[in-house]
Amino acid sequence: MNNLKKLAALSVVSVVMLSACKPAEKAEPHSAYLFAYFTGNSKADESIHFAVSDDGFNYSALNSNQPVILSEDISRTGGVRDPHILRGHDGKSYYMVVTDMVCHNGWDSNRGMVLLKSDDLVNWKHSAVHFPERYAGQDSLKRVWAPQTIYDPEAGKYLVYFSLKYGDGPDVIHYAYANDDFTDLEGDPKPFFIPKDGKPCIDGDIVEKDGKYYMFYKTEGHGDGIKIAVTESLTSGKWEEQPDYKQQTEDAVEGAGTFKLIGDDRYILMYDVYKAHRYEFAQTTDLENFEPVKENVTMDFRPRHGTVMTITDSELQRLKEKWGNAE
Repeated sequence: MNNLKKLAALSVVSVVMLSACKPAEKAEPHSAYLFAYFTGNSKADESIHFAVSDDGFNYSALNSNQPVILSEDISRTGGVRDPHILRGHDGKSYYMVVTDMVCHNGWDSNRGMVLLKSDDLVNWKHSAVHFPERYAGQDSLKRVWAPQTIYDPEAGKYLVYFSLKYGDGPDVIHYAYANDDFTDLEGDPKPFFIPKDGKPCIDGDIVEKDGKYYMFYKTEGHGDGIKIAVTESLTSGKWEEQPDYKQQTEDAVEGAGTFKLIGDDRYILMYDVYKAHRYEFAQTTDLENFEPVKENVTMDFRPRHGTVMTITDSELQRLKEKWGNAE
């Protein structure tokens, strides 16, 4: 009997050792790009659209460039703008935030944003955050613009940042942490980044590189271009401002969206040359010095402010099965 017990114990140990030695399942590599954007200033165009690319430069619209999510189903105003899409730090969840706004109601007409979360990039849960109802003391709030999300490892939470304008004051980028299920914001919004000159800034877009956070932002109404501020901690660090503009044009630009190319050391900075009705890409390897991309950039649609996220082939096929190829 003792020998039988020893054999059984050895069998258990062997199974455990084999399990421990089994190689971990490799994550599927990223092989394509998903572009989330809106298309214009009419109410019908203020909606979430998706496009995909194999190389990061040539994009085809999904769903025949029609909305993939109906604005009236998710927003208070009936329109949404400035979609920002993010892969969760677990690699398997996805987050979007959008401005809840119809611009024909006036540039000072919106008071909130919409938070969205998905497990498959196809089905999205949503929650509108209307600041006058969510927070006290919002009588002088004029607008809530261009929210974006980043995971803050120090807090272990998702940080949502956006610009707020109160009364005659400047647009100031604020932040608040999202709750665990990404349906609401926790605590009161706090100032996040204020340029040294104290002038308005909007359209914050943060990229993490080598332990530092690079915030691209638009100098609203004074230069109308894109600058960068850098910090080592999202909420407790000091922002160091780079003095020069990063866009590769003399025309006014907004809506910075930055992403890293797959298998390449280059980062792409894209922006909306909104008065000239075109979209441009610039490139950098150090997030400080920029130049125009050498590749041709093509899109079978005209985007406005949007963002790009890298995706796997499985995710690409899932998106195509739901919304079809542009072809």
